[in-house]
Amino acid sequence: MHRLTVLYPPPADEAHFREYYVRTHLPLAEKLPGLVSWQYSFDVASLSGESKYFAVFHADFESADAMAAALGSPEGKAVSADVPNYASGGVELIHYPLS
Repeated sequence: MHRLTVLYPPPADEAHFREYYVRTHLPLAEKLPGLVSWQYSFDVASLSGESKYFAVFHADFESADAMAAALGSPEGKAVSADVPNYASGGVELIHYPLS
């Protein structure tokens, strides 16, 4: 398994982020080809002070190649193009194999 994690710094408008993310962005993300499972959370906390992130999303794929294919697909491009519509604080993507 291979995981894509999307980290969202605090947006300018948290209410807009939450509503848009749930109603519009997540339905796009669910269409990623090869997506095995996904989860998200708002209000990300840190154990050592203030968190740098407001929200997090995890997407699991069978392999790094499957993840790359999903991100390069028309659905993946639509997901990527949608990010500026709600993530005014930017976005950080990381990926890694799951053991």
